[in-house]
Amino acid sequence: MCRSIKTLRPPVLPGEASDEEIGAAALQYVRKVSGFRAPAAHNREVFDRAVAEVAEATRKLLAGIEVRGAAKPSGPEG
Repeated sequence: MCRSIKTLRPPVLPGEASDEEIGAAALQYVRKVSGFRAPAAHNREVFDRAVAEVAEATRKLLAGIEVRGAAKPSGPEG
């Protein structure tokens, strides 16, 4: 695993991960997998699309993870 990608879920990260944190993690992942720090012009579109798709998958993952023992947000009781 790339050491510069940090854990983005509670309780490691207080609160929710920001779009910037998710984007940075996605960029690091795509850089690691592709082997390119910055892609050539002819690969820029596919590189940027991959970063966006990994970021979206990360948002979905974080939204779906249930952290046991973590406090749940309080809401109106029904």
